[in-house]
Order: sequence, then C-alpha cells, then structure tokens
Amino acid sequence: MSATHLIARDELRLMARNRVAVIALVLLVLLTLAAVLSSWSHQRGIAELRTRHQQVAAAAFKAQPDRHPHRMVHYGTFIYRPLGALAAFDPGVDAFTGNSMFLEGHRQNSANFGDVRQSSLLVRFGQLTPAFVLQVVAPLLLIFLGFGGLARETERGTLRLLMLQGVSRGQLVRGKLAALGIVALIVGLPAMVGFVAVVAQPGTLALPMAVIGLGYALYLALWVVLILLASGFARRGRDALLALLAIWTVAVVLLPRIAPDIAGAAVPLQNRLQTDVAIARDLRQLGDSHNPDDPHLAAFKQSVLQRYGVTRVEDLPVNYKGLLAMEGERLTSGLFDRYAGASFAAQTAQNRLVDAIGVLSPTIAIRALSMAAADTDFAGHRRFLEQAETYRYALVQRLNRMEAKNVSYADDIAEDAGADRRKRIAADNWQQMPDFAFVAPSAAALATAALPGIIILGLWLAVATLLLKRVTRRLGARR
Repeated sequence: MSATHLIARDELRLMARNRVAVIALVLLVLLTLAAVLSSWSHQRGIAELRTRHQQVAAAAFKAQPDRHPHRMVHYGTFIYRPLGALAAFDPGVDAFTGNSMFLEGHRQNSANFGDVRQSSLLVRFGQLTPAFVLQVVAPLLLIFLGFGGLARETERGTLRLLMLQGVSRGQLVRGKLAALGIVALIVGLPAMVGFVAVVAQPGTLALPMAVIGLGYALYLALWVVLILLASGFARRGRDALLALLAIWTVAVVLLPRIAPDIAGAAVPLQNRLQTDVAIARDLRQLGDSHNPDDPHLAAFKQSVLQRYGVTRVEDLPVNYKGLLAMEGERLTSGLFDRYAGASFAAQTAQNRLVDAIGVLSPTIAIRALSMAAADTDFAGHRRFLEQAETYRYALVQRLNRMEAKNVSYADDIAEDAGADRRKRIAADNWQQMPDFAFVAPSAAALATAALPGIIILGLWLAVATLLLKRVTRRLGARR
C-alpha cells in the first residue's frame, strides 16, 4: 500500500475515533436524507395543489353561461405556475415570487400567493432542502473534521518524522485530501440518492441533473482544498479553525446576504406603488376604449371608417365597440409590456451584479448554478410571466374579436329591456378557449444557463489547488 493510501487510512481512523465528529457526520447524513424526503414530498404536494386549482379555474371559466364577451374579459381566469421535478432539490425563488396569476383585460397582474407571505418568517431563512444542506451545512462539517489535517502535523512535530521516514510532502497532502474527500463524498451521497429518485420521475431532464451534480462536486471539492490550504498555512490547528470559520462566515453567510442589498442600491427598482401611479398616468393619455367617442381614439375611429368606406360606425359590417376594445387592449398591453420590460431589465442587472459578486463567494456561484439548472431562478419566473402575458393577451383579444363579429353595434349600445339578452353569445364559445400550457425550457437551455456557475467554481478550484501546491512545497520548512 502506498504512503498516500496509508496516510488517508490513518486520517480516516483518526476521524472515526472522534465521537463528536462521527455523530456530526451521521446527523448530517440523516439531515440530508430528511431534506430529500421532505422537499420531495413538499414539492409533490405543491404540484398536485396547483394542478388541481388550475383545473378548477379552467372549469369555472368554461362553465360560465351565455354572456357578453366583454363580461368574460373582466371575469378573467387564474393560472398557476408549474414546477419541474428538479424544484424538489432546489426550489429557488419560488417561495418568494408567487405561484398564481389572475388574468383579465386591461391589466397585467403580478404573481401572488408566495409561501413567504403566507407562512412564518422562518421561511425567509431558507427551506430544508438538499441544496441548502450541501451549500451551508456540509462545508461547516468538513471544516470541523479537516481543519487540523496539516496544522496538527506541524504543531505536534510529526511532520518531520514522516518526511524522515520517506513520506514526501505531496504524498502527505494527497493522503489528507483523499481522506477529507471521502468524507465529502459521504456527505453528498444522500443528495445523489435523492437525485436518482428524482430522475426516475417522468419529465425530468437528465442533463440539468448532471450539471447540478457536477456543480456540487466542484463545490465540495473546493472546500476540501480550501480546508487543507488553510491548515497548511497555519502553525496551529486552532488558528486554521478560526480562519476557516471566518471564511465560511463571509462566503456562505455574509456575502450572499449583502449581495442583493448592494445590487438593490446600485440598480434601483421602482416599487409597486410607483409603478401603478406611473401606469395610471400614462393610461389617461391613451384614452378609454370603453367610450366609442373618446377623443384620444378619434384617429383610430377615422381609420376604421376609411378602411370600410363608411361615414358612421353604425354602418360598419362589424361591431365598432369590439374593434375599439381590441385597439384599446393592444395599446394598454404595449404600455404594460414597456413597464414590465423596464422592471425585468433592472432585475436582470441586479442579478448580474449578484452573480459578479459570486466571484468572491463560491456559495453565490453554486446557488445561481443550482437554481438555473433547476429552472427555479429569476429567469424561470420571468419565463412564466412572459408566457402568461402572451396567453392573457391572446385570450382577451379572442373575446374582443367575438364581440366585434357576434354582437351587433346596435344591440351593444341599446339600453332597452331586452338588450342585455341580445348582447350575449352562446356559452360554448368559452368551452373552445385553449387552456394555459406552460412551455418548459429544453435541457440544453438549462445546462447553458448554469454554465457560468460551473466556470466560476472551476476557477476557484484551480486557484485553490495552485495555492495548495505552493503551500505543499513549503511544508516542513517552518519552525
């Protein structure tokens, strides 16, 4: 057996004799398994609940009786964001962004009913998920197990004895790395078992799963190297432990917490009240599409009359109010899209700034990688909002088109006793409306979105490895 293997075996034996370390390792493994099971059960319950509510909302919309089409525009419907199976591993921003939207005419509503707003404040500190355990708890356990790997040999004077017996510095460091790497593998194994369980579900994408697995392998390997690096720099194990705890505090707790605040200060984002006031101001300039004689829409009215070669809206072959509703929806949707685009641009700039800070914190990098591959990041939420708006606009315009073609202008403006009945169209028109179907991104798209995180972690690991090699050459040279 080579010297490297002997050193790794002895290091593992030393860890095994430490009862506190063994108990901590067992507890972490059990915690990871519990996180896998609880997160999977929680996400499955969420998926079933949203599917059921989506079916109820669609059935309620299609079960409406004979109505005026514009009544259905304001009646609206609810849609719910579906989550992929990988959300069981890393739910990302789903608890904060909301999961349902009410779609109606003349408005672009935001997503509502996020778990954070409906649950206790403890949700804000992070859910118990495999991603949370591997990102936050696992590095801390590795620190307590490996902080004395090299510093202990220097402090006790056994390093020179090992070197006199023919053990090279490289063999010593590789043995310590192998021992701590085995512990890291044991720590990550339960999450990988959960991965296999998720992969077995239909509709799961294998490529994003592989990217997530690679990302966490790099992350844990980085911590193994950093721990040995700090242990090699320090003269005493206590100094190595304090330095590693400081690194963990900054990289895992402090930077991920202050990075969004820095991004928010650098790229201000209008709050909901400011946006609503600005939109209301601009809407007044567009005019009221419910009023056929609105002066702001006079040019549209004239263009319609010229197109059909008539001089009065009463002579049009279609219902002018329906055409006006279509034009009004086009204008207001364009306005909403402009404000939504500005908001998306600001939030994207904020996220890019946070990702840039990920160069200083591998935890930010692995978090962005994990959420991107699981489609639970901001880009995934934006994808849902944009598809919801596309569906809403098509639904409302289809109803407005029904008003233009199936309701006469004379009946639409009439106010006699039977006018309300004449304005209605058959209920089977609602039953022909297509349901909302969210189009999930491809496996290649998710893997590509996670690529920056892989690169950052790879660079971190490469730099840490080079530094460890330099420290290795200096081992035994200090008193």
